Amino acid sequence: MKQSHYTLFIIPVGKKGVRKIRLSAHLVTFVTLLAVVVAVSFSYLSWDFIQHRETRKRLISLSCVNESQRDQIDLLTGKVESFEKKMAELNDFDCKIRMMANLESEEGRSDSLMGIGGSIPDDGYPKSMVMEMEQALINEIHKNVDQLLDEALIQERSFAELLQYLEKQKSILASTPSVWPVMGWVTSEFGYRVSPFTERREFHKGIDIAARIGKEIVAPADGVVAKVSVNDRWMGNVIWIDHTEDLSTCYGHLLKIEVEVGRKVQRGDVIGYVGNTGRSTGPHLHYSVMEKGVYVNPRRYFF
Repeated sequence: MKQSHYTLFIIPVGKKGVRKIRLSAHLVTFVTLLAVVVAVSFSYLSWDFIQHRETRKRLISLSCVNESQRDQIDLLTGKVESFEKKMAELNDFDCKIRMMANLESEEGRSDSLMGIGGSIPDDGYPKSMVMEMEQALINEIHKNVDQLLDEALIQERSFAELLQYLEKQKSILASTPSVWPVMGWVTSEFGYRVSPFTERREFHKGIDIAARIGKEIVAPADGVVAKVSVNDRWMGNVIWIDHTEDLSTCYGHLLKIEVEVGRKVQRGDVIGYVGNTGRSTGPHLHYSVMEKGVYVNPRRYFF
């Protein structure tokens, strides 16, 4: 069988003759296939190089993101630990305040908060293990944040209770007659004495404080003026102040009264002036304290 072939004519520029090259069909086929293989290989290698470069870029980017995330985790861990420390300090402060106020601590409160782990080590562990440790740390952070939020809510309720209690105590203290209504010297104490008028033994329901006539008399605590009497046979000009439902005070022998019934007074407000009205041997203030309807020694309430 006659083998087929191809003839290649080469026509140069100029006066040179035409060159003729005879090629066999097998050679042409081989060269063609070789060219195709080379082209395909080059295309594949080019595509693989581009993909490898893109993959490397993505890996570098992911590595940067991963480093940034680890930095964020470390920062978040530090903040949670700081928050935990502050909550522990507030818990201790709450306990101290409750001890001072003689209040029982809330039941079910833990003495200490659950600790959390530190940052992930940079090296020394396989990447898969580091990822697991990071995920475990993130889960632990979420758990501790939830616990700290619960603790903060409990602490908020506790401080609200303390505030309410202290406000009540402040109101009670403000309404307790604890200062002298006038500065002077006591000429007659609370209790039994010999009357300067009848020379008989009688029960004195308050204390007599001698002072110069016209000296200011102040309210020893917050309250409301309950009664005012003028020219009473025994006490002259008199003021009654209700401080609480069970506590009231009386001021007798006043020269002048500066308040009216129903007026609210605060500790330190001027309510009248020392006088010598009623049954009196000289300028002084008769001061009485009544507790649940019973006269008590005013000295029990002085600071």
